[in-house]
Amino acid sequence: MIFGLFSNMAGRSQQLATALLFILSVVLSFPVGEKKTDVPTCGYESCHATKPGMLNVHLVPHTHDDVGWLKTVDQYFYGDRNDIQHAGVQYILDSVVDQLLKNPDRRFIYVETAFFYRWWKSQSSSMQQTVKQLVNEGRLEFVNGGWCMSDEAATHYSAVIDQMTIGLRFLNETFGACGRPRVAWHIDPFGHAREHASMFAQMGFDGFFFGRLDYQDRARRMRNKEQELLWRASDSLTPPMADLFTGILPNGYNPPEGFCWDQLCSDPPIRDDPDLEDYNVDDVVGRFLVIANSQSTVYKTNHIIMTMGSDFQYENANLWYKNLDKLIHYVNAQQANGSKVNVLYSTPSCYLQELHRANLTWPLKTDDFFPYADDAHDFWTGYFTSRPALKRYERISNSNLQTCNQLEVFGGPASRKGPFGEGESQTMKKAMAVAQHHDAVSGTEKQHVANDYARKLANGWQHCQVLVSNSLAALSGLSAERIYCDNLNVSVCPLTESSKKFSVNVYNPLARPVTWPVRLPVNGTAYSVSDASGKAVDCQVVHVSQATHEVRRQRGFAVNELVFQVQAPPLGYTTYTVALIQDGPPPAPAQQRAPPVIQNKFLQVTFDPETGLISSLNNQETKQIIKLTQNFYWYNASAGNNVESRQPSGAYIFRPNSSTPFIISRTAKTEIIKTSVVQEVRQWFAPWVSQVVRLYADSRALELEWTVGPVPIDDSLGKEVITRLDTSIKTSEYFYTDSNGREVLQRKKDFWPTWNLKQSEPIAGNYYPINSRAYIKDDVNQLTVVTDRSQGGGSIQNGSLEIMLHRRLLHDDFRGVGEPLNEISGIFPDGLVVRGRLLLTLDPPQTAADTHRPLAEGMVLQPLLTFTDGDLKPNTQLEFSGLLAALPPAVHLLTLSQWDEDSVLLRLEHQYQSSESKVSSQAVTVNLQKLFSTLEVLGVAELNLSANQWKDEMKRFDWTPEKGEKPLLKTFQDPSTWEVTLRPMEIRTFLLKVNLR
Repeated sequence: MIFGLFSNMAGRSQQLATALLFILSVVLSFPVGEKKTDVPTCGYESCHATKPGMLNVHLVPHTHDDVGWLKTVDQYFYGDRNDIQHAGVQYILDSVVDQLLKNPDRRFIYVETAFFYRWWKSQSSSMQQTVKQLVNEGRLEFVNGGWCMSDEAATHYSAVIDQMTIGLRFLNETFGACGRPRVAWHIDPFGHAREHASMFAQMGFDGFFFGRLDYQDRARRMRNKEQELLWRASDSLTPPMADLFTGILPNGYNPPEGFCWDQLCSDPPIRDDPDLEDYNVDDVVGRFLVIANSQSTVYKTNHIIMTMGSDFQYENANLWYKNLDKLIHYVNAQQANGSKVNVLYSTPSCYLQELHRANLTWPLKTDDFFPYADDAHDFWTGYFTSRPALKRYERISNSNLQTCNQLEVFGGPASRKGPFGEGESQTMKKAMAVAQHHDAVSGTEKQHVANDYARKLANGWQHCQVLVSNSLAALSGLSAERIYCDNLNVSVCPLTESSKKFSVNVYNPLARPVTWPVRLPVNGTAYSVSDASGKAVDCQVVHVSQATHEVRRQRGFAVNELVFQVQAPPLGYTTYTVALIQDGPPPAPAQQRAPPVIQNKFLQVTFDPETGLISSLNNQETKQIIKLTQNFYWYNASAGNNVESRQPSGAYIFRPNSSTPFIISRTAKTEIIKTSVVQEVRQWFAPWVSQVVRLYADSRALELEWTVGPVPIDDSLGKEVITRLDTSIKTSEYFYTDSNGREVLQRKKDFWPTWNLKQSEPIAGNYYPINSRAYIKDDVNQLTVVTDRSQGGGSIQNGSLEIMLHRRLLHDDFRGVGEPLNEISGIFPDGLVVRGRLLLTLDPPQTAADTHRPLAEGMVLQPLLTFTDGDLKPNTQLEFSGLLAALPPAVHLLTLSQWDEDSVLLRLEHQYQSSESKVSSQAVTVNLQKLFSTLEVLGVAELNLSANQWKDEMKRFDWTPEKGEKPLLKTFQDPSTWEVTLRPMEIRTFLLKVNLR
């Protein structure tokens, strides 16, 4: 292990003792298994022997337990609402443990720690000891190990890392080294992101297995025996740092046809009494040998894997194991007759070990597995946008959770127990972890389940609010009640609407200063705003738009908005005081004709006076100008009563019935507002579509705040609403999208890098997930769009970029969810109304990342506003920063979270790719001891990305690509114990021993 003690130890015996105590405490916090007389034989040591010269068939008993889908998480765990789906996870685990104890040869893998954690808590100590023994012997093995099996299209990398950390930490602390998964296992997500593979590699996984693959890609890989490959998942990280062996499972994640022996299945059991008329052993063995030998022809080695299980199976595990025992016995008995097939109980890690032992070379892949289609007209690209309100709420919740985590550290024990009660972050962490599930943020669950995810996030935020209030009270010395206004996006905040004087606390979760526009609902016409030093701040009052009046549905009554810009210190807060100067009617509406231009010192935007639409965008610093038109359209969704008649659009699948979208309006009714703080053009396209084109005084980005809904359903098809940006940029059919908010991948219309695509869906087949940004460019201009949530989009025409904003569908797409994506509620009985923001930047391609990287970072982690009514008491500390200085522009503080009583988890990342910025794509060094203003760092230990292994003890299998040499892991030496160097796209994770100053 590597521990930083102190660079100058002479005469510092007390600090040395403290640091050494930290070493002891850290070691104790990472159990490696209880001391027993029997040495644990888990992991690779527990694998059954295979037979050389034979086809070894690895049977993997497993269950796939969705953390919410057709039923809520609670309903799935308890086995409630079996009228929807028969599934009860607690009974699965009960039954599996019982059956594993009956035969030491049996194996079982489990994935979803969220469920296992619940089950574990309810077990007796004797049962817990029994389960620990099964784990120590490798009979029960955890794979993947996150709180859930995350979605790969709609998740942001920071939330994925968090949910993996919380699950793996529980396994580590409960089972020690034997609880650590060796294999990542994503058998159900609908397409696979390169960034996920990179993260899994950095978490120490030896390999990765998944089930869903595009039908054309699978056919090609089967022909070429390339269903197992080496995935090089980063253009920036030095190989093999982000290399991950990847295997594609043969049957999705189901058993071979005819070999499903769960209570939910109808395949006949093995009837092995020869005296009975329906004896079928010969038939079963014969069919199995045919399937095994056939499967072996499309894989590379004499080892193949079969997944023996499926959704929520093994509730009566005896059915499975009794028949699997017989299958293994009778198939292997044929070896006496010359059979070359050997069947064994196995796990994914044991199978992976045999592939590694084969010492072969493997095809190399450097792109990703999006989009995914399971047939010619069935592209799973609709879910990139499905449930846009939930996708936004998940993103806001992530920002709130990071603020909660940081303030728990800075506030110390007082944050957890203070004037506002007992606060904690665990409820929020678990709610966010569940929300990463591939049927949660993806938007592919039933409506009542989506409501439950949102309810859990809201409940978690309530717990965090207590913690945040306590922490801010401790830091500021102000214990007055803090008000949280979670509906500012629709101009609702009862305090600001009614108070004559109040203060605004602005907490910035980024490790750099930010300038941020604040818009507060008010009813006065003039206000004064002063900053923490008492200096007057420019502020303006504008009237609330008609669209906002309509969308907030009697939840607020403000007629105006107070607009000003705040400046907040890094990882800290500042305070602004607001006082009413004048009541009265709202300002008179501005001119009702199309304006020619809005501008600030950075950007200029012109509008067509005839249509009211944007006509050009000009970067006034670089003297760039492009033609730019932006409008709204919809695709009519395909409809059908069954898949055979016509595949309909649904929660998963996007299938427009025409390649030409319908324009909502060729013109927009417009209104202009120009103030010293903001200039904006309000556009109305239809009763259900409006937008504000907004340019703040100090912003390098143009904001498009769109409002869509209720989407009319005046036909039987449903609508899929997009915005499209048409430009003069010469794109040559190329465009670019991010992968889980990190590295950017090049895309090309109607093209896959790894095979000759036969395009059958010219729109849906060219859609990709956009998690935080997309852009188009030529040699001179790059137009980047930063999104506020995960969405789907593509470049269907040269020079254009379209993004899907909302979907309202009237048919199910026959992929299991069993209901149309038609969101209605008590607030929106006529259909969901969604509001969001896009940020547009225009830059030279060589410097564009210097703008869009911090812009996207700020969109993900936004300042948190809290409010206090009345005058502030004297001696209130109005400003605070947790850092001694802002971090360099290339460095992002990804995680700051309390780990235990006197240690914190810190992640620092280099947020630039290796070649995207001349300025920022350079290595950067940070001194950990000179990082925090209120934390004294006494000791440091480096961990892997998921914080469940010491970095210097993380050893992974090495693999050789078919082309090129086997990459050797390079180690870079930091300048000193406390100085850590970050290279492009590198994330480094540390456990710090700290004292609160």
